[in-house]
Amino acid sequence: MKTLLLYRHAKSAWDDAHLDDFDRPLAPRGRKAAPKMGRTLAARGLQPELVLCSAAVRTQQTWELTAPQLDGRSEIKILRSLYLASPAQILRQIHRTADSVTRLMVIAHNPGLETLSLRLSGPASAAEERARLGEKFPTAALAVFELPQQSWSDLQPNTATLTAFLRPRDLD
Repeated sequence: MKTLLLYRHAKSAWDDAHLDDFDRPLAPRGRKAAPKMGRTLAARGLQPELVLCSAAVRTQQTWELTAPQLDGRSEIKILRSLYLASPAQILRQIHRTADSVTRLMVIAHNPGLETLSLRLSGPASAAEERARLGEKFPTAALAVFELPQQSWSDLQPNTATLTAFLRPRDLD
């Protein structure tokens, strides 16, 4: 069974109006939330083997603060194509993942991640988790999916099971 982790970057700073959106760093709230999510990932045994991360500053900083809470064995690929990517663009990157990877994390942006998460969520998904996901996909939130497919390239809408939707405000 494969596991897909869709992780929205942590809260970014908006205090420098001259910075390009791509270059915005994390806000203090984001710097607190990312390690918290890392500890939760570790406690739940959700160490990704491969991380596909948008090249934006805030997504890379999210991973840099999440990763130390894990065991350090994740391979990371920084992809410009994930910056503000559409659901279809994100899914294309997932489809390109080697089938030897069993746990994949994508760190990217909304609205692409939220829309993709809702589209992937199949009928076996936990109703409470699906309802929370449908409300809002806040910064530093994580959608956890179990996939019946043996190949990443076979992932299609309504075929994944949403097993958890973790938001920073819900974590200890």
